[in-house]
Amino acid sequence: MDNNDLLIRLRYALDIKNTDMVEIFKLGGIELSKDEVLKVLTKTPESEEEDDSIWIDHEDNDDYIKAEDELFEAFLNGFIIFKRGRQDPKSDQANLPEPVNERSNNLLLKKVKIALQLTSEDMLEIWDLAGVTVTKGELGALLRKIGHKNYKECGDRYARNFLKGLAIKYRN
Repeated sequence: MDNNDLLIRLRYALDIKNTDMVEIFKLGGIELSKDEVLKVLTKTPESEEEDDSIWIDHEDNDDYIKAEDELFEAFLNGFIIFKRGRQDPKSDQANLPEPVNERSNNLLLKKVKIALQLTSEDMLEIWDLAGVTVTKGELGALLRKIGHKNYKECGDRYARNFLKGLAIKYRN
């Protein structure tokens, strides 16, 4: 899954409105208009093969904005601020965290966990709602810092099912 897919699925799972999406990007440090946000939330040509009812498919499908890692991370940072409020930086910290070169799926899990104030048990329950069993050890490996000896890259299956579980939990 690419970053556009992750954004579309996260937006659907948490029922985030277009105006809120614009605000979240702004909080993350990126100014996008409502039209630009809709272009980011358009199904990309690479994902056309997938048949999934949650995709937003606009008539101007050829005109989309690819969500690069920087845009995706800015959205997730803005989402944390949107949900929890702006944190007063400590004297040795900058206003926004430095970009990390981490797999988008792992970053998604970490930042959504922070934004929604989920515990590890909450995350395991979300996967359980989607019909996937994840152990505490596996979850710990997914949430570790890249480079740690027990770090595990989060595959698309885990990310997809986590977002599916979020949709079940937050849309019902």
